[in-house]
Amino acid sequence: MEVVLALVIGVLGGAGVWLILRPRTFQVVMGLVLLSYAVNLFIFSMGSLVIDRPPIVTPGHAASLEHYSDPMPQALVLTAIVIGFATTALFLVVLLASRGFSGTDHVDGVRGDP
Repeated sequence: MEVVLALVIGVLGGAGVWLILRPRTFQVVMGLVLLSYAVNLFIFSMGSLVIDRPPIVTPGHAASLEHYSDPMPQALVLTAIVIGFATTALFLVVLLASRGFSGTDHVDGVRGDP
């Protein structure tokens, strides 16, 4: 499970960085979205990677991460998802306004060679 999650985080992070370095603004926005997904998965995995364990402390068990999953990373990821959605919507509005003013969707505003 840990290897699969590490590979998914690595692929999302790598694809996000690759898209951020592209010349078109929509690709940059999609790269930021993929990078935020990778960071959210990383934070979410810091809680614990256990299956069939409750997220609360049960009576009779010590309050340690061996017996329950930490709810703080889950709350942080939920907040990050909402903030990420709002900033993505803002980026798309700025992208459309920039395209309307400059007539191109390139990051520097100048159309390069194909």
